[in-house]
Amino acid sequence: MTDTPETETDPAQDLIRFGWEEWIALPDLGLPALKAKVDTGARTSALHASDIETFGSSAAPRVRFTVHPVPGREDLVIPCSAKVIDRRMVTSSNGESESRYVIASTLEVGGESWPIEVTLTNRGAMASRMLLGREALKDHITIVATDRFLQPERSFDVYASKAVRAQAPNRALRIAVLSRENNYSTRRLVEEGESRGHTVEVIDTTRCYMAINAMAPEVHYDGQRLPRYDAVIPRIGATITSYGTAVIRQFETIGTFCVNGSEGITASRDKLYAHQLMARHKIGMPNTAFAASPKDTDSLMRLVGTAPMIVKLLESTQGKGVVLAETKKAAQSVIDAFRGLRANFLVQDFVKEAAGEDIRCLVVGGRVVASMKRTGAEGDFRSNLHRGGSAKVVRISKEERETAVRAARAFRLNLAGVDLLRSEAGPKVLEVNSSPGLEGIEGASKKNVAGMLYDHIEERVRPSPTRRRKLLG
Repeated sequence: MTDTPETETDPAQDLIRFGWEEWIALPDLGLPALKAKVDTGARTSALHASDIETFGSSAAPRVRFTVHPVPGREDLVIPCSAKVIDRRMVTSSNGESESRYVIASTLEVGGESWPIEVTLTNRGAMASRMLLGREALKDHITIVATDRFLQPERSFDVYASKAVRAQAPNRALRIAVLSRENNYSTRRLVEEGESRGHTVEVIDTTRCYMAINAMAPEVHYDGQRLPRYDAVIPRIGATITSYGTAVIRQFETIGTFCVNGSEGITASRDKLYAHQLMARHKIGMPNTAFAASPKDTDSLMRLVGTAPMIVKLLESTQGKGVVLAETKKAAQSVIDAFRGLRANFLVQDFVKEAAGEDIRCLVVGGRVVASMKRTGAEGDFRSNLHRGGSAKVVRISKEERETAVRAARAFRLNLAGVDLLRSEAGPKVLEVNSSPGLEGIEGASKKNVAGMLYDHIEERVRPSPTRRRKLLG
């Protein structure tokens, strides 16, 4: 009897067939669809990248860059960041040598994935945004040089869907905090950001200067152009509102996400305009009046109601320039004194039932994340913590929560401290603060408010779906 020979398997059947061009994905970089040219003549893979900048510490450098994954669609920009694993000289097919940053990423093709090294370079003149070199090709891949797209096809349509946001990885961000003070809020923003792996740089707003032009607007600082940040957190003091908002406008022109925009900060600092804006959005507030003529004192007071009443300088901050006039005669005296100083002010009804207390609601990204009740120091009707007031956590009503959110939305602020009074007629908004301190609210609520702000920033800087201006792919 003779043995039946075993059937031998053909090794070629186990090979993955690649054409000279294939659809791939780099999920670690948030790139779900790319067309890559397969080039066994090149050793290293290369990705078309723009705005390449290093950041982070010298011990653990990172690189930030942007990718236009669809040729011809410059409006589609995917921001990326990665650890720098090397920097090497690469000679292109035309014989030119270039020093490039090298990063690691996962390559997905068909149903398989494996780690590869990628160099970053400008391939704007190339038809393919990605070049796959031989180091990225596994041993069981065979190249069919006459064919293309032998692996399952992907589609650029993913960039026009919400999937582009959902699939975006958490990445290290480069963030600027515009602040002139080394206070609790600034330190917490740096500490929280760095604990998440981000690079956070504190920038003195008054030391910024701007190159204003149509093609390449820039912000400079201490003799150098500032890099492209993923986000800017403004902590603009009241004394530099005008210049500070000009700097923020420059970042907005560049296209940087600013937690609070220049218009919202400007509106919140102008108390007269702020009240007019709240009135336009039908947000409850104490009766308020303003006039320029000294002959209108009695009429001004009648618009507000009876004494006691509040007389407030338009430029007041942290309770300074705010006076409680307990009688009509006292109100007339204060108003005449302010007018004698040629100061701009408004007159406001005093909400007696609030009893020297107010509610500070901190709104982040359109929702109240923490709240506290502030009580003024003994004998002081003002509840500001800077003036000796105290704070404790408080449970707010649904109406108070909705009022705070509506007020922040009216000013288009992603971070806002909304101060409310509890009156018999419902919540009344006293003020909307575009640069709220974190110390009091974190201490009273025991919540990581800085962390909640970074949650919002990380969500906002994810790529947005592009419009389907033409068929993608």
